Amino acid sequence: MDDQIQRMKVLGAGIFSLVLALGVARFAYTPLLPLMQAQAGLGLAEGGWLAAINYAGYLTGALTAASISDLVLKDRLFRIGMVVAVLTTVMMGLTTDFWVWALSRYLAGLASAASMLLGTGLILNWLIRHNHRSELGIHFAGIGLGIAGCSVAVALMSQWLDWREQWFVFTAIACVLLVPALAWLPAPDTSAVTRTGAPMHDNPPSTLFMRVFMASYFCAGVGFVVSATFIVAIVNRLPGLEGQGSWSFLAIGLAAVPACIVWDFIARRTGALNALILAAVLQIVGILLPVVMGGMVGAIAGALLFGGTFVGMVSLVLTMAGRYYPTRPAKMMGKMTISYGVAQILGPAVTGWLGATFGSYAGGLYFAAAMMVLGTVLLVLLKLVEGRDARAAKLAPTV
Repeated sequence: MDDQIQRMKVLGAGIFSLVLALGVARFAYTPLLPLMQAQAGLGLAEGGWLAAINYAGYLTGALTAASISDLVLKDRLFRIGMVVAVLTTVMMGLTTDFWVWALSRYLAGLASAASMLLGTGLILNWLIRHNHRSELGIHFAGIGLGIAGCSVAVALMSQWLDWREQWFVFTAIACVLLVPALAWLPAPDTSAVTRTGAPMHDNPPSTLFMRVFMASYFCAGVGFVVSATFIVAIVNRLPGLEGQGSWSFLAIGLAAVPACIVWDFIARRTGALNALILAAVLQIVGILLPVVMGGMVGAIAGALLFGGTFVGMVSLVLTMAGRYYPTRPAKMMGKMTISYGVAQILGPAVTGWLGATFGSYAGGLYFAAAMMVLGTVLLVLLKLVEGRDARAAKLAPTV
């Protein structure tokens, strides 16, 4: 019983860290953006630049995580990142200076990478060492809770508070989240065995497997960022849905809360790669529904499918990374996230160009869906590579 309580506290630390770093520090900016443009003098171009700077900070964090093997250093940087998440939130309300906002968004990107990669790696390492299932579904519920919670909070607070006061309320929330995020995560165990004495060995995949895997995850990154960035604007421009885009963003968050747990169960039955392929196919449908079906039903159905799959794919990929590298999971997680992060920088740029060329963001959704189709084909190819590697391993002479 004590072990199960400790497990829930460790997973709780992960949930609170994700709500803090991704929900408050990173994604609260999305629903607050229109308010800042209306009240704080933030221009359309500057708003886009701040989002890009945030992605750049996240990518920098991924590069850092991929280069670190020392568990103690990862733990220290994770804890620093959680404090930085609080500080970057209060920075947004203290000024109207664009460069201070830019610094805040860059540091918030670093903090979100600390939670998403370093924190996730530490938690997965703890689960494996204590002979628990190496699954992250409960942990990654924090992403959906953060997105949905921030959407609801802004909708409620906007009736009484201005943009600056809302950032200060989010800062108070961040201070509360910080306590369990730090207190419930134990110091890392650096021994080479699990709690029962079983040795922990890394089992890295082949070079070809990694290349195909990273390429498919790049495609998933494009599919994610285009919908996540432009879904509100796209829905707002659909006939009869003016001003209703925020409901789609809320639906994405609500669908993301249980999604990772559901995909863990699916992966147990089908295998991780088959689950990834199924999630990718459903995400393609979710991306296209708002423009193909139209109306509020199409918009909400698409948002639910998108929210229920994108975070599930992230969870499955990072869980696979931890299984390949149980002693240093953040290393492969960082490499995969670099591929995903580059896509998050290129995707909006291409979508913006398509929007300017064709007069709407609908072309961006078709572009995202096409990239997801390519990514799905690569995942099918990955199954063939995995089978080839397994046969080669059986034929290899034992030493």
